[in-house]
Amino acid sequence: MKPLFTIATVTFNAEATLGRTLKSVASQDYARIEHLIIDGCSTDHTLSLVQRYVEENQARHNIRLICEPDSGLYDAMNKALLSATGDYIVFLNAGDSLHSTNTISAVAQLTQWVKGNYRHPAILYGDTYLVDNDGNFLRRRRLTPPEELTPNTFLDGMRVCHQSFYVRTDLAREVPYDLHYRYSADFDWCIRIIRRATRRRFRIVNTNLVLTDYLNEGLTTSNHRASLIERFRIMAHYYGWSATIVRHFWFIIRAIIKR
Repeated sequence: MKPLFTIATVTFNAEATLGRTLKSVASQDYARIEHLIIDGCSTDHTLSLVQRYVEENQARHNIRLICEPDSGLYDAMNKALLSATGDYIVFLNAGDSLHSTNTISAVAQLTQWVKGNYRHPAILYGDTYLVDNDGNFLRRRRLTPPEELTPNTFLDGMRVCHQSFYVRTDLAREVPYDLHYRYSADFDWCIRIIRRATRRRFRIVNTNLVLTDYLNEGLTTSNHRASLIERFRIMAHYYGWSATIVRHFWFIIRAIIKR
């Protein structure tokens, strides 16, 4: 049997961008998908979109909607971790989409899945393209994924986009998002997942694929300064103040050079 993938989509008043996300999941050529939609009681037409999506696609994928108040994006993501039944989980928020119709099947093949074998990869990751509000390609994400992902990789920033970071669900559930962070809990979460997987000598696999088309205007982008401050604190926590300060001087120099 092939692995089951949970795609978790967190929504709140997302009618303007959600359609593209739902369409990208519905178009996957891989059957074993659980699409888990966590909605914070939207007051626009988000739930109508989801209802139509369920009616049209329930026969192809297992679609589950949880609609209840939450304390923000990362609280909703923690609900997804607890509710997911898939072997792997990936977060795909409203406006983001899977890069191609065979994205999940390509990732599934790289797991080399054998039921009952617990040496499957803990993490599979790949590249990300940025798109505009209409889904048009803008550019490749500036921070590109490394050939090998290690606990020190994120000293250079978030080298792997959260939406291109597939985690074995049993491991992901052990590491809930830290709700002390409002804008960069995903940055912290990825570091902790990588550290835990490395300590246990679990496999981390570079798919060498573009996995996600990421909407350029998300929560982190619209709160850029606050997000950067949180990321600085997170880096200092894991890598030390000296290394973090030195690395940020390099970030400034890099930005000047690229102008």
